Amino acid sequence: MPKDVEGTEAILSEIDTLRRQVARLKGIEQRCQKAEAALRAVEERNRLLGDSSPLGMFTVDALGGITGINRKMMDMFAWTSVDDPTSVNLFDGKALAGAGMVADIQRCIAQNKPVVAEHPYTAPGGSRIHLRCYLSPIPGIDGTVSGVMGIVEDNTDLKRTEEALRESEKRYRQLFQSAPFALIEWDVSHLKAYLEKLRASDVTDFREYFEGHPQEVHHCWSLIKTADYNQAFLKLMGVAGSEEPSGAFIPTDAEGFLKMAREIILVAAEGNTAEEREETIVTTTGEPKIVLGKSLVVSGHEDTLERVAIAMVDISQRKKAEEALRESERRFRDQALRDGLTGLFNQRYLYQSLAIWIDSAKTTDIPISLIFMDLDHFKTIVDTYGHLNGSRAIRKVAGTIGNCLEEPAFAVAYAGDEFVVVLPGMDQPQALQKASEIRASIKNSVYVLDQGIEVRLRASFGIATFPHHAEDLNSLIAAADHALFAIKEAGKDAVGQFTKG
Repeated sequence: MPKDVEGTEAILSEIDTLRRQVARLKGIEQRCQKAEAALRAVEERNRLLGDSSPLGMFTVDALGGITGINRKMMDMFAWTSVDDPTSVNLFDGKALAGAGMVADIQRCIAQNKPVVAEHPYTAPGGSRIHLRCYLSPIPGIDGTVSGVMGIVEDNTDLKRTEEALRESEKRYRQLFQSAPFALIEWDVSHLKAYLEKLRASDVTDFREYFEGHPQEVHHCWSLIKTADYNQAFLKLMGVAGSEEPSGAFIPTDAEGFLKMAREIILVAAEGNTAEEREETIVTTTGEPKIVLGKSLVVSGHEDTLERVAIAMVDISQRKKAEEALRESERRFRDQALRDGLTGLFNQRYLYQSLAIWIDSAKTTDIPISLIFMDLDHFKTIVDTYGHLNGSRAIRKVAGTIGNCLEEPAFAVAYAGDEFVVVLPGMDQPQALQKASEIRASIKNSVYVLDQGIEVRLRASFGIATFPHHAEDLNSLIAAADHALFAIKEAGKDAVGQFTKG
């Protein structure tokens, strides 16, 4: 083959080889362009993620040079005047060094371990914030630390909130301890868990359950723990200042304590811990005291009941005063309806009460009988022994009449030596029998007056019955008086029944 032909073929072969190499290089170039575009996209996404993050992020090399930083971190460090933060050396920042962050980064590099630290930081503009830093070492190729990645959280609001909470808690404790009324805080969480366990085992009626299992009251009570208390509580419970109650109260076997404990446990079982109620508590000396209690779950512990505050005001004396006042009012009302000499009811009570009985009898058809009586020849007693002895005799006769009666029957000191006896539910024969009983008791009694004077008395009686002899109160009294008048006219010392003329 001619040399010219051979040379041409070699050139063509070399050209073909070069063409294939160019095509391969173009493919590589296209892949590199795609990789660069993907890398730029990743970097852009990372930048967007970093700048939109609520946390500050940065990376530094081992010498403190910033190799990356997001917008949040720049805002925290207040580097608004720096166009290229990566031109800054973090270790040269006096504020960061003064806050201790530079020392933490250097410690992370030296020890090749993560570091978590909190620091107050004053920015160049004078604003003060509180930072929490999470520092992680960046491993180099040879296993050494090439830098540090930091994630920084602005905890300023959290710190302010914590400080406000501490201050609030401090004020609460001051008020708690200085309160003039008893305060105690309970941890009821264990009791709550136990009650839920009982409920899960099909206990639905806790009141019935505790009545059937009284030993459970002591167990449940032991699950209530005291978290805090003030001096007023110790005074209320009769606890010496050196003692420290660990449980809710000091339990006893007294029925009063068991009743109180059962009611408090039932309140917890029903979930109604925020309520006001009167309760009788038992002190360490066994003394019952009536307290007005108000319980309230401390905010933030509603689900667990770990802190339940109970305020208690001792109202025992007030209750005694109220009871004394009620008793005084009762006595006053009673005295207003009683005769001062005999202690029997007076005319005011007669007309009030008899009217009610008659109104009732009109609908129930139950009879009401009335006895009108007076002492025979009583003026002779007064003329012979004096008015004081006369009064003593009337008082003693009133006692005899009262001894013959049972409720609802009652006697009335009507006037002087006159008496009225009201007998609800008794018809005329029964009234006659009762009048005869009273007459015999008076007749058989010896009444001892002043200076040992003994007298015997007689009495006359008139009987009338509603509705047979009268239609209303006044006509009933008048009918009995009429029957009495007839006996007095006939010779006295007898019982007479009203008869319509």
